[in-house]
This record gives sequence, structure tokens and C-alpha cells, in this order.
Amino acid sequence: MNKNELKPAVVFDEFAKINQIPRPSKREEKMIEYLKNWGKSHGLDTQVDETGNVIIRKPATKGMENRKTTILQSHMDMVCDKLVDVDFNFDTDPIKTYIDGEWLTAEGTTLGADDGIGCAMELALLGSDDIEHGPIECVFTRDEETGLTGAEGMKAGFMTGDYLINLDSEDEGEIFVSCAGGRNTTAKFAFKKEDAPAGSFFIRAQLKGLVGGHSGDDINKQRANAIKLLGRFLYQTINKYEGVRLAQFNSGKMHNAIPRDGMFVIAVPNAVKENVKADWNIFASQVEEEFCVTDTQMVWTMESTEAEPVIESGVARNFIFALQAVDNGIYAICQDPALNGMVETSSNIASIETFDTEIKIVSSQRSNVMSNLDNMCATIGACFRLAGAEVKHSDGYPAWKMRSNSDLQRIVKASYVKLFGKEPVVRGIHAGLECGLFSERYPNLDMVSFGPTLRFVHTPDERLHIPTVQMVWDHLLDVLKNIPQK
Repeated sequence: MNKNELKPAVVFDEFAKINQIPRPSKREEKMIEYLKNWGKSHGLDTQVDETGNVIIRKPATKGMENRKTTILQSHMDMVCDKLVDVDFNFDTDPIKTYIDGEWLTAEGTTLGADDGIGCAMELALLGSDDIEHGPIECVFTRDEETGLTGAEGMKAGFMTGDYLINLDSEDEGEIFVSCAGGRNTTAKFAFKKEDAPAGSFFIRAQLKGLVGGHSGDDINKQRANAIKLLGRFLYQTINKYEGVRLAQFNSGKMHNAIPRDGMFVIAVPNAVKENVKADWNIFASQVEEEFCVTDTQMVWTMESTEAEPVIESGVARNFIFALQAVDNGIYAICQDPALNGMVETSSNIASIETFDTEIKIVSSQRSNVMSNLDNMCATIGACFRLAGAEVKHSDGYPAWKMRSNSDLQRIVKASYVKLFGKEPVVRGIHAGLECGLFSERYPNLDMVSFGPTLRFVHTPDERLHIPTVQMVWDHLLDVLKNIPQK
């Protein structure tokens, strides 16, 4: 298969154009301008709100004028991550894609199909002249990936439709009707740097090649977390040898991704340097055995490095103890049988950065039950506070509760059965969708979410399953044909 054979061609053509436009979260100005010009050039009512969300309205096709209005919604920003040895500027460079069997992926970077493929479907629909539909509103929100601030800033009345189809899901054949709420917890350890003890030997250790993934939708897959693994080795080391000093620790990039690589620099007494290296090799072998199913490409390196100032010992010790102690992964499973054993509450240690006078840790908590979200945030915060850190929680975003007696769910499900001869899976997702915020601002809006199959989102391994794009496109068009009258 080559790119000219991708189907539906109209969708993949729009996606290719979108991937020429830099659109990092919070820096979507070029994409906003592109969408605004696109709508106006097609003679469609186009508006941009004060937050930067774009809405493009298209009238109904002939004979469908009396149907209820359907909103199609995607987010315009993308997670920007790349392999450590790839030279790429997400503010200027176009995404370079290639076909790998039945999958579309990118050369060493995130693909941007989350949620560029949803945006592409909306534009393909807006630009068509041969698709039956009632009145539609295509909405493109900004900054979904780093806090859902586009949806948060949208005022009531910007959208006017009766039904909303969110095109930001990642498993074809699954219809999402509920999502988790989420908040971030940031912990900062302040310190003073000092000289390492005389006779110290400096070591730089690095772990890379982990699978990583989305910290909500992939948390149930029990994938390795680079921060927790490196912290675990440091905890063992400082308890085994006297005089070990931490100089820096850096890992992870995005608050909503499981960290896939990381590094630390330590100073150890010269007399035990070989012991530490041997411990590293043993530890690597043990961890590889633990994660032999999920993470099969781990790369462990340890080498000598130049001397540098170290973090004062008390702060470093508390920081390492906190990393060992802090909860990470699944905390609770949903009790509602309709949600079929979905993760209810979780936490993910997402990133660590070492600065001149502080270490900053960002973690992400999620839950479909808001009281348990508060409890999970309190648990993480208490751990870091006990270790002496300054802790702050973000405002976060609400959960989207499953709606009983949903007309849209019935239409979407019946359409899927008719097209594909099988029942779709109706479920919730342990990730934040903008539907949670919409449900607060538009309490009567009937919503579902579906989309083509994506894998390894939020990582440079992100890939889009090509055949499912046609399936979702066919499904979407059939749903629009069956929207009821007002």
C-alpha cells in the first residue's frame, strides 16, 4: 500500500494537510488560522471564540433540514514527543508519515492522529457535496492534551446542537459513553547544591526503550514506568552504601504519558563503584523479567561522567524515599457492571525535572468517581508533603457520567450492527474526554465518542490502523443519515 491508496481518500488527504501544520498544545495559532481560513474559503459560517476554539457550521442537505443538529467535535492540538536521537522541531517541522503494513505511523515522532484524524473527518464532511446530513456544527477545540483548557474556556451557547459525537476515541468497534475526571499533582523539593565528598566517582545511568503510553487508557496494561524503576534502584543503592549522593534526575515529558525513558547522575565512593555497576546489571535483569510481556526492548546504560555539584543529602534522601513510596498505577476498579471492570481510579508519576535549586515532579490522577479522585490526589500529595515537598493540585476536569436512555447511543449502536453485523462494545474510558466538561456546560447534550484504532498514543510509536478509518467514516455517515427530526 502507498499513500495514494489510503481510503477514504478525502479523509487521508485532509489528514496529510493537517500534519503540515505545527500544532503543539497551547501553541495552536497556525492551526486556528488554517481552520478559520478553511471555513471561510468554503463559504461556511466560521467563528473563533475568545479561547481559540473554532466552530464551522454547515446547513443540512436537501430534504434533511428538519433533522436535529449534530455536533462533531475533535481537538486540534497534539502531543509532541520524539525519540531522543531525532532532530525535530514541533514548532516548525511537518510530521513525516509512512505506511507500515496496515498502519500509518511517523518517522521518530508522535503521529498526531490523536486527534488530527478526527479533525480530518470533520473537514472531509464539511467539504463534501454528496453526503446526506442534517444541520451540523464541526467544533475544533484547542489545548486538550495539557489540561482541556479549550473546552474549559468554551462558554455556553457556542455550540447549539442536540447531539454531540466526539471523534477522539482510539478503539474502533467501541462506543464510549463515560470518561474519567482528572487532576495533576505537582511536588517541588527545594535544595542547595554542594560539592560531593572527596573520593567520589560520578556515574550517569540511563533507561530507555520502554513502551510508555497514555497514562489513562494504557494504565491497565501494567507497563513499566521509567521514573518508578529508576527511583527504585536509587532507593536500594542509598540504603546499601554510605556516601551515595544524587546530582540530578530527569525523566518523562508529558503529564498524561507513562514515562518511557529517564536518567540520573549520582556520586558514589570510589571504593564501591564497581559494586554499584554490578547491582545495576542485576537490577536490569530482574526488571526485564518482571516486564517480559509488556516491555521487551529496555535499554540500560551506566557510565562514568564528569563531576558536578550534588543535591544536599537530606533533601535527596527524602526525594528518593518519596519516589519509592508514592502510589503508581491502578488504585480501584469500577463497581458498575455496565462498565465491565474498567479502571476507576489511578495515578501516574509522569515527569521529573532537576533545576538549579529544586526538583519538580508532576503526576496525574484520574477517576470516574470524583470523591475518589479527591482521595487519590490527597494520597499522592500526603506522600510528597511527608517528604518535605511543596505540593499543589491543579483544578482538573470533571468525569462524564453515563447517560441512561440515550437516543444517540441507540442510533449509533443500531447503525453499527446494521453496517458490520456485530454488536459494538459500549463502555467508559479511563481517560479525560472533553465530554466531561461539555456535560457541565451543556447538561442536556446527548453525547457519544468513537473513532478509529490508534496504538501507542502520546509516544513516538503512535500508529493509526488504516482499515478502521474507513469503518469509522462509514459508521459516521450512516449515523448522520439517521438523526431524527426535531
